[in-house]
This record gives sequence, structure tokens and C-alpha cells, in this order.
Amino acid sequence: MNTPFPADRYSQRSQQIAPFHVMTLLARAQALEQAGHDVIHLEIGEPDFTTAEPVVRAGQQALAAGHTRYTAARGLPALREAIAGFYGSRYRLDIDPQRILITPGGSGALLLASSLLVDPGRHWLLADPGYPCNRHFLRLVEGAAQLIPVGPQSAYQLTPELVQQHWNGDSVGALVASPANPTGTVLAADQLAALSASLHTRGGHLVVDEIYHGLTYGLDAPSVLEVDDDAFVLNSFSKYFGMTGWRLGWLVAPPQAVPELEKLAQNLYISASSIAQHAALACFSDEAMAVFEQRRHAFAQRRDFLLPALRELGFRIEIEPQGAFYLYADVSAFTDDAQAFCRHFLETEHVAFTPGLDFGFHRANQHVRLAYTQPVERLQQAVERIARGLRSWSGAGGG
Repeated sequence: MNTPFPADRYSQRSQQIAPFHVMTLLARAQALEQAGHDVIHLEIGEPDFTTAEPVVRAGQQALAAGHTRYTAARGLPALREAIAGFYGSRYRLDIDPQRILITPGGSGALLLASSLLVDPGRHWLLADPGYPCNRHFLRLVEGAAQLIPVGPQSAYQLTPELVQQHWNGDSVGALVASPANPTGTVLAADQLAALSASLHTRGGHLVVDEIYHGLTYGLDAPSVLEVDDDAFVLNSFSKYFGMTGWRLGWLVAPPQAVPELEKLAQNLYISASSIAQHAALACFSDEAMAVFEQRRHAFAQRRDFLLPALRELGFRIEIEPQGAFYLYADVSAFTDDAQAFCRHFLETEHVAFTPGLDFGFHRANQHVRLAYTQPVERLQQAVERIARGLRSWSGAGGG
């Protein structure tokens, strides 16, 4: 029998990257389902809709046509041109397709940006709470995230004042998300411009996660490229376009950065999936866009049901989310142990949602995230179960 490899022989960076706690929750939820229980999934940031038929059809056609070989590291020229056209039609921006790199998911775009912009020991400013993988990618490239506690007062977003307060000699930039995960808040054009000016004054980069663009309700999220042509933009086909399992995203970069980014792409992943790229061309068709808009309206209806329903139960949600498909709720009226709170609802009521610990450290034990990625009928069932679960939580001395 082989002797187990001692844990202290693994890299420090690996040991310092935290697991995704929601995946443990998901595994338990799936085990409950296998045991015959009906679990309502509000924990995973994945739309319940399958990939739209026009996109599936394009992928099938790509397979039949033999489009199974590597593409150029920057991606299919036709797809980069289609994305540039999308910026023109949606944002009235003239983006050169040469500035666009196709990546394996939005994560691939973040990997390129962090590899390019962060030296060992340097850091980006990030909001806490925020998407956890952002800080882990920085650790992977031997950089760091300086997490800045934010709350409802700034709509859970960084501000120029916070940049001024926390910037130091090791800072090289900031990463913000609009719409944000887990809070769903959106940065207006003037807020993006102010952040950009604050960073450029200090010689810093602005990187903006626009992965949830398209999934906004009652407003259109501006792209940072409308106010800062030198910003780096991360985007993805996973959320609005519904291609989660295809693993496809893109990065828009300043022209001078593209050769370095292309070199990194060649070395890190060679190219994104050729089949996924050919399928994604169909995303920009009128037929597919009609599907995406129908789904956006469905998400709006879900938000408009779940938000007041949870508030009525005592969940504190001070900022109405303007985008994405999440509610970030303060549960301090019930508990200061969000993990135990989530376990209670999963085990007793078979409703799965995510503890705040997955999104940072600032008041994490007093917050949970619920994803409204289920039909309204299922959300109604979830609210009924949560109401019942709150009674048993209180009866058991929870909180």
C-alpha cells in the first residue's frame, strides 16, 4: 500500500484557497434527494433553464460539421466580431474585435486578467461580501485580495472614498462586479466613472465583472467601457445566455494588453471549446435573444415574489437587487450562525440556500444568499417551508 502523501507537502497556495461551502451543501441536498426527499434548490448560482434551443441546435451542427479542433487562442474571429456587434447594439460602443479574447468561462477571463495585472505580494481591492473565487484566483497567482467591508450604505459596492481609505503601496487595482454576486446591486455610469478616476489617479487598474449583464430589472446596467476605455471587462455566456455547462466567457482588454493576454491564453488553456464557440454564435440571433428576454422577465417575476415574501417573514433585505438572481438577506433577527441556520432548513424542510461565509467575512455569519432560480410555484413552496422552519428553529432554541 502506498504511503499517503503528507498534507504539508502540498503547496501553501492550495491550502490557503478555501473550499466552496455551497458545494458541501449541494452534496447533502443531493443525498437527501437520492433518499427520496423533495429538495428545493435555492443555493446554486445557475439558472434552472436549459440552454436555449437555437444555441443547442448550433452546437449540434458544429459537431456534425466537424468543428472539433483547436481554435486560435483569442477565439473564433466570427465570435469576437459577434460580441463586438453586441456591444454596438446594446451599449452603442464601437469595440474592436481584436480587443476581445474568448475564454473558458468567466473564470478563464479572470485567470488571464489576474495573471497579467498582479505580481506576487500585490493586491486588488475587493468588496466583502463578494464572489469568493475572485480572491482565490488572486492567491493562485501569488497576489492577494484586500477585502473591504461594505454594506447597504454603499449598496455593497466599492466607492472612491473606500478606495482612498484602503489604497496602499501594494495596491495595483480594484475588481468590482455589476450586477454583483451575492447582492444583485448595480453600479451606475457616474459611479463607475468616479471609481475609474479614483483608480487612475493612483495608477491602478479597474477590472469589472459584468457577468450578470442582461439580467437586470427595471434598468439597464451600463458597461464600464462607456466611461473607461482602458478598463478590463470580464463576461460570460453562462448567466444571461444560459450556457453554464458549455464553459465559455470573454475578456475585453485595452489594445496594448492583448498580445500579453494572448500569450498567457496560449500557455494556460490553448483555446476555449471550439464546439461551445460555434454554438455561442447563435446567442446573438433574434430567435435566441427573444428566449433570453422571456427568461429575464421570468427572473423579474420571481424576484418580485420572493423579495417581499422573505421580508414579511423577517429576513432583512435593505437593498432591492437590481440584477442577477440573488437575494442577500440579513438573518441576525434569527441567528448569528448562518451555517447552522442553513443546515436546519436543509435537514428539516429540504430547502437549500447558502450561508454568507461563502462570500467573505464581513458579518458573514449573519447573512444568507437565496437564488431565485426556480419557478414561482416552487418559490411559493419554499416560502411555506421556510415559514414552518422558522417556527421549529425558534422552538428548538435556534439563534
